[in-house]
Amino acid sequence: MDGQRDVTALWRDVVAATGPADRAAAEDGVRLAYRLAGLAEPETVVWVGSPREGVLTVARLTAEGTAGPSVRDAVRTGPWATARQRVLDRLGPAGWAEHWALTGAALWDGTAQLTERVRTAVVESVAAEAGGEQAVRLTLLDAVLGQHDAAWLAAFDGQEGAEPLAGVVAVARAAGWWWPYERTAVVCERPVELHRDEAGRLDRGDGPALAYPDGFALHAWRGMPVPAEFLTGLGELTPRRIREEENAELRRVMLEHYGYERYLEESGAEPVQRDEAGVLWRIELDGDEPLVMVEVVNSTPEPDGTHKTYWLRVPPRIRTAKEGVAWTFGLEEGEYTPERQT
Repeated sequence: MDGQRDVTALWRDVVAATGPADRAAAEDGVRLAYRLAGLAEPETVVWVGSPREGVLTVARLTAEGTAGPSVRDAVRTGPWATARQRVLDRLGPAGWAEHWALTGAALWDGTAQLTERVRTAVVESVAAEAGGEQAVRLTLLDAVLGQHDAAWLAAFDGQEGAEPLAGVVAVARAAGWWWPYERTAVVCERPVELHRDEAGRLDRGDGPALAYPDGFALHAWRGMPVPAEFLTGLGELTPRRIREEENAELRRVMLEHYGYERYLEESGAEPVQRDEAGVLWRIELDGDEPLVMVEVVNSTPEPDGTHKTYWLRVPPRIRTAKEGVAWTFGLEEGEYTPERQT
């Protein structure tokens, strides 16, 4: 079991790897993947700076007729199915489920969200150049995800029967996304920057959360996509600017960045209710649900004797501070009877 966790930790590092790809190792892995699939090695390996450039390069090569048909099924899908069946036969359904829970499942949500964000950004940025949205999505279906295939590769790492995936594994450890075609393989560099919050979501307030060496980048705040220019204005926020923002999701980002307590104080908000649990505050927001917060003072003193104040955002339906605090514990107001408020 500890060995499985070690493997998962190693593949978590693969997902997060930034900086130049190991091109020699990646190209060796590409050629090995072709050989294991029973194919001739590609005549050329073309390097690109990002998935965005990868799609554009594939579109150009396809138009020129120089790449040949996609061999993704032979290189990735077939070996994956073979390896999965072999491991499943050996472990049995229950054993496979337990093994997956300790390996791939631990990485799945984070990598799936990341790859979907990249796909969406690529479609939005190159659809006009690469034959339309549908054409871009079809090209993306031909991609092998390299380091972003870490979730399921972790489940097969070191498993008897997974040998057909050795080439795919080698590329994933060394590079980013790649496209296998009969005569040409197109391989992406890894990102140069990756910033995520404690939940694994893309998150950065002063620049791109994910950036590639060719300039392709994604900006996000706690997982939510935001325009690059939006972030540059976060340092100059005022309560009025926040109130005037028409996009409710961006306004929420502004509030998080500005600070709920600060916004309440500078907006001249008045408390609407007080009880033994704390103070309930409420501000109406145009085009969005009201901002409702509970101000709670920790009864346990800090080392200097002061008592720390916490602000808890609660649903608009909350009508008392006690009800709000109870909600944070998944309780109804009548069920919340703490011996000591902490």
